[in-house]
Amino acid sequence: MVDWDVYLVTQASLSAGRTTDEIVADAIDGGVGVVQLREKDRTARERYELGRELRDLTREADVAFVVNDRVDIAQALDADGVHLGDDDLPVPVARDLLGEDALIGRSVSTVEDAREAAAAGADYLGVGAVFATGSKDDIDDDEYAIGTERVAAIAEAVDIPFVAIGGITADNAVEVVRAGADGVAVITAITQADDPTAATDALHSAVEQGR
Repeated sequence: MVDWDVYLVTQASLSAGRTTDEIVADAIDGGVGVVQLREKDRTARERYELGRELRDLTREADVAFVVNDRVDIAQALDADGVHLGDDDLPVPVARDLLGEDALIGRSVSTVEDAREAAAAGADYLGVGAVFATGSKDDIDDDEYAIGTERVAAIAEAVDIPFVAIGGITADNAVEVVRAGADGVAVITAITQADDPTAATDALHSAVEQGR
């Protein structure tokens, strides 16, 4: 069983000068349930090398480990799965490559996209951006700050778990979980925190409160 409460998306360039493996180790200490290797500004080789370290950390802690976008890197790392966006391989193709046991996620921002992803066989969704966020600069207006009403509508529309992403903090995590999210996915709420372990724990507490 995957613990969806707190889902960390890594990005060294947003980690206040600390390394991603340091952030992940601290987040694991704080009770993170899923770690996604993002690092969009790194080469495939660099992501693979970093991913080897994160795979060891997450496996030892029994934390789910997925790779953003790249099915090939997920395969090479023996990751638990992959998280896909609009420009990535379709969910059924990723399933054929990674197998039935792989954890395959899909980014969505509308009810229609959520239904399509669930029907295509996604195991979970990343829904957002719920609030304004500084970590994406290529996002369409319809996908930006979709709000908790859209989160609630998606919760009504699909039966698979989903995490809310985009501008999530310990202060607003309660409301997105009350709207129907199974957990929260964050970058900077953990990576830029003075104490990533405490920040992860605070998010966990907020999710429990919302539930």
